[in-house]
Parts: sequence; structure tokens; C-alpha cells
Amino acid sequence: MTAAPYHLSVGEAARLLQSRKLSPVELLDAFLARIEAVDAKVHSYLLLTADSARAAARQAEADIMAGRWRGPLHGIPYGVKDNYYTRGVRTCAASRLLLDFVPDHDAAAIEKLRDAGAILLGKLNTWEYGTGTGAVHFDLPFEPARNPWNLDHFTGGSSTGAGASVAAGTAMFALGSDTGGSVRLPAAACGLQGMKPTYGRVSRHGILPNCYTLDVPGPLTWTVEDSAIALRAVAGHDPRDPGSVDVPVPDYVAGLERGARGLRIGVIRDLGAEGERVDAANRQGVEDMARVLAAQGATLVDVKLPASVTEYRQASSVINWTESLSIHEQDFMTRAADMGQALRDKMMSGFMTRAVDYLAAQRRRRELAAATDALLHSVDALILPCAFHTAPPFADPERVIAYTSDTACPPFNMSGHPAMSVCTGFDAAGLPTNAQIVGRWFDEATVFQVARAYERETSWRDRRPTL
Repeated sequence: MTAAPYHLSVGEAARLLQSRKLSPVELLDAFLARIEAVDAKVHSYLLLTADSARAAARQAEADIMAGRWRGPLHGIPYGVKDNYYTRGVRTCAASRLLLDFVPDHDAAAIEKLRDAGAILLGKLNTWEYGTGTGAVHFDLPFEPARNPWNLDHFTGGSSTGAGASVAAGTAMFALGSDTGGSVRLPAAACGLQGMKPTYGRVSRHGILPNCYTLDVPGPLTWTVEDSAIALRAVAGHDPRDPGSVDVPVPDYVAGLERGARGLRIGVIRDLGAEGERVDAANRQGVEDMARVLAAQGATLVDVKLPASVTEYRQASSVINWTESLSIHEQDFMTRAADMGQALRDKMMSGFMTRAVDYLAAQRRRRELAAATDALLHSVDALILPCAFHTAPPFADPERVIAYTSDTACPPFNMSGHPAMSVCTGFDAAGLPTNAQIVGRWFDEATVFQVARAYERETSWRDRRPTL
């Protein structure tokens, strides 16, 4: 074992745990020490569950030593965005309004990870209520998470602590949620692999809702294999979530090494006038991915989205604002003064949106989803930019907002297709660059296959932040 335990991937650690070359207690202790050493400056956690984690690690060690290994997440420490309910553990979503809220049940994903033997380290930092406007006003009860590659820089939102934790080595993997890019953008900012699965693939039961028809839970991980392992554990039908879809969950890990040969991959280089804002380093990352896949035998074809990213974003914003207000109207009407400015501004946008606009946005969404699906059926997968920019400094508020707004994430929240942010290297300042891989509905397996085909031909996973 050459890497520090907290810098192992999930897959590496799982193989060591299964072969009894590493103990769950040893692994957990390494993470708790890492959190103590660096999290005062990274701020990835809002709350630690160290005592219960230690008890779970001792139990995992006893089980594995007795031959009762449950699978690749048994004994693996993870963190979860603090909009996931955790029974008996405060879930405040970084809000003053919820500082006393202790759920009496777990989110479905937490249940599944416990069954898989994963060990919860604690609740990760987030924007208030797991949502916002893209602005960071430094007015919440907790310090915002910092980017481990440069602590003066943004992590992306709203799964801020999830991105920071995996990059910093304070969690082996993390769960976030994605309504307009909130898994993929922190992953892009922090140099991770961030998977937004198909809408309905993972149960949202027990997650503080943001937008009923757009919310999707997903993992942020160091490697593609880690993402495949985590998604396999949490995916599946759940009747408690009315948006959950009853379709089989494949073994995502099984096909990871098939490579790109024989695949037809659409490359979206032309995003119209909006695409001119893509940083040169991120544009080069997409081209590098295309080159690697072509060298492996993929057929690459230039394609375009059926509408501008702006059109997807405008319709998704109307839906997001309106549904968020419908969920949190009581809080907004009675306790707006206790909300941070970003959440308050978003609620006001919902308050000012007409019902006819919401209905028109949903009608346009159906048209865009059908057209996007037709495009996906002309290829096996798409590659295109994800975040247009690398992580900006907190000291430049306009660039912080632009990081969240200048993206190609919303099309696939609107259409529901699986989309993954993949690290493509680093810019001249040492900040991570990214590209996005998109697949057909419920075909996360091909997204993983393409992502892994690129990942194994690059050395980006060997580089870690210095803290």
C-alpha cells in the first residue's frame, strides 16, 4: 500500500479490506485523523459522526475477519451532503431554519449504503437547503467549503462539501444531489468524477426536496470505478419516491474495461454563442477526450443539441424556482429573515413566476427531452463541456456566479439523461479541468465505459491537492 489510506480509491481500499491487508478500523482512523488535520481550512463537514463511525468500523472488521464480507463498500468511509436525512443525526442543510431538525428516518440511499457496509463519517457542507442562485454571500451559519486545489477558490455548488471532501481526502466518496448541475459542477471544480444518473434511477426518499421534477441524487468520487461501485449500491426502485422507476440495475463495474472500440460517440463542439465562453483549457479537455477515444477505435461524429443551452436553462430555471417555492413557501412567508440571501432571492424568483410560465416551461421541457433523446439514439454517448470555467476565486463574486451559470448541465436535467463530469487535467494555475459524458436513459453503464476508457489512458488520478 503506497498511498496514504485516505488517498486510496474505493476500489483499491475494497480489495485491501477484502484480502485483510487493511482493517476498517485502520482506514477509519486515517480518515478521522485527516479530517482533524485539514478540515478546519477546507470546511467540508458541517457535522461529524465519529462515535457511530468507530462502532461501525469495529463491526465491519469483525464481520470481514469472520468471512462475512458484504461487497466493495464494506468498511468504506463516506460523507453525505447535509440535505440527506439521517436518523437521529441533525440534518440542517446549512440553514438557521433547520438547526434543531433531527430526522426520525434515513434517506433511502443511506439505508442502502448501511446495508452495503459503508460507514458514514458525517454530514457535508452545502448551500442552504441544497440550492441557491450561484452567489456566495458568506451569511450562513457555517463557513463555505473551500476548494482543496486552492483554498481561496470556489468548490462549485450546491454539493460544496461533497466535492471538497473527496478531493481533500476527508471522505472516500460522497453523495450529492443534482437539480441543475449540483453534482457535476463541484466534481468539475474539485477534479472528481461526478455522476448524475437518469432521473428516477436513485430514490430521493428522505432527501430535502429542492425541485420535485428535476432533483437527482448521485455520487462524487475519485475514480470512475468508485462511481460505478457507489451507484450500483444506491440505485434501484423505491415505491416511497413517486419519481422512482422500476428498471433493472446492472453491474456497472462489470463493463468498465470494455473500452471505446466500436462505439459511436457524438462530440458537441458547437454550443452556439454561449459556448464561446468555454475556457480554452476546458475546451482542450474535450478535444483531448475525443482524441483518446478515437485512438481506441471509437467513431466520432460532430453533433449539436436540438436547442441552445440558454433555452434549456431558461425553462429549467422557471421550473426550479416555482417548485422550490411550492415546497418551501411556508418557511419563506414566515421566516425569510432567517434565510441567507441566496435562498431568499431564489424564493422571491419563484414568488414572481406565473403559473402560465411554469406550465409553458414544462411543455417546452417535454419537447426538449424528446429531441434530446432522439439525438442520443443516433449515437452511443455524447461528449461535450460541463462547467465552462475552472473554479473561480471567492474574491470575484461575478466569476463565482458565472461558474454556476455558464455550464452545459441543464440540458440533461431537463431531459433526464445520465450525465457525468470527468476530470480532464489541470489549467496553468493548477485548477482542474473537465468534460461531460452523456448516455441514453438508464444507460449509465455506457457512460461509465466511456469515462473509464478515457481515464485509464491519462494520469490525472495520480495528482492530489497539497494541503
